[in-house]
Amino acid sequence: MLDTVKDALRIKMNIFDSDIKRLIEAAELDLSLSGIKKIEESNALIQQAVILYCKAHFERKLDEDVERILKAYESLKITISLCGDYI
Repeated sequence: MLDTVKDALRIKMNIFDSDIKRLIEAAELDLSLSGIKKIEESNALIQQAVILYCKAHFERKLDEDVERILKAYESLKITISLCGDYI
């Protein structure tokens, strides 16, 4: 998952790996707290949710960009949590 998130963040160097790993863990915990129990890193929806979470919390963007990304993450998280396949 680390390489997938780094690609999405367009990061090639390893200097931020520990920060990104923590964000990935936080994203997976947040999904878990929302009732999502089946968190498979190979699943495209889970990957996209983690990427959105990491983008919102890692990249330094304008507040409106962060807000837009967080809304996208929350929307996807709700969709996944309502789907019976992830419980």
